[in-house]
Amino acid sequence: MPFESLRRQHPPYVPRKGEGYMSAQQRAHFKQVLARLRDELAADIERTVHQMQDDQTVFADPNDRASQESDMALELRNRDRERKLIKKIDETILRIDAEDYGYCESCGAEIGLQRLEARPTATLCIDCKTLEELRERQVAK
Repeated sequence: MPFESLRRQHPPYVPRKGEGYMSAQQRAHFKQVLARLRDELAADIERTVHQMQDDQTVFADPNDRASQESDMALELRNRDRERKLIKKIDETILRIDAEDYGYCESCGAEIGLQRLEARPTATLCIDCKTLEELRERQVAK
């Protein structure tokens, strides 16, 4: 998962005593984290495109050809997920710029620094996210 590598590269933000929630420093921290993640994902996508172009081998054996096609399909699905994550990151950066970042889209409560460190693109507080997941499970049954 892309967020795990970020935790190793970026130490979590530690607010100073008396610092308010979503201060300019906190917004700058999360914007930097998101920009780095976006750059890493874009580089991965670019690398995959070049690798797939270089690996265009035509196999005579149908099993080898099927295996190659399966691998390419899996890689394309992963890159599509990353492309969607890049879009979500760009939307999140716009929310940071609008000073609307860090608050639950559903109830308006603070999402919390720990949750944002774990998932910087989070738009729901943990309570609203839990309720959403419960509803999804009930509908799926």
